[in-house]
Amino acid sequence: MRLQAFLARSGAAPSRRKAEEMIRAGRVRVNGRVASLGAKVDPSSEAVFLDGRRVRPPSGYAYYALHKPRGYLTTMRDDFGRRTVASLMPPVPGLVPVGRLDRQTSGLLLLTNDGRLAHRITHPSSQIEKEYELTVRGSPPEETLRRLAAGPTLEDGPMLPPVLSSLRRGPRSTTFHLTIHEGRKRIIRRACIAVGLELLSLRRLRVGPVLLGDLPPGRYRPLSEEELEGLGA
Repeated sequence: MRLQAFLARSGAAPSRRKAEEMIRAGRVRVNGRVASLGAKVDPSSEAVFLDGRRVRPPSGYAYYALHKPRGYLTTMRDDFGRRTVASLMPPVPGLVPVGRLDRQTSGLLLLTNDGRLAHRITHPSSQIEKEYELTVRGSPPEETLRRLAAGPTLEDGPMLPPVLSSLRRGPRSTTFHLTIHEGRKRIIRRACIAVGLELLSLRRLRVGPVLLGDLPPGRYRPLSEEELEGLGA
């Protein structure tokens, strides 16, 4: 993995940006040599030192992408016996969903036991994009779609203007993609109601650099090093 990602994930640096500053300042050595920015490191075979102190690889962290099916709650426990995403995941201590998808929304859900990364992904200042596929009833007029793209005013304040793309009109329904970086509760469903769209289905396709791709519903996979770096791990 990239050296700055290793320093951030091990806790030696509070962020990749701070790790890059440490590397530029000559404070980091790999196998006794001053490291250069952009270098990669194999934590299993190479020794990394910051200011002369050994940096140990992170241990116990897990990072997953799940294709959440409709009908599952985004929680690890439900007192009423309803289906939750916990039943679809391996028994990893401390594993929690990163953000939420409501019960009737399907698609990409990230889960981890790394609280620092979970906070970064969900915090508004990170502005990590989330892309959804919406199917609405009928063929809405262009003015309605323009109102949605402008960001309708909701009961908890205006919605930041989303990006609409990949519009496909059919005989009975219309499908398009919508990209946001807000995380307010049920914001897309509320925005559709605000402009008069009847939402038939909602599926999340992407979180930052992580794509749902062809991952089957109910299945999960580990995140790649490239995806973790793109998320700021």
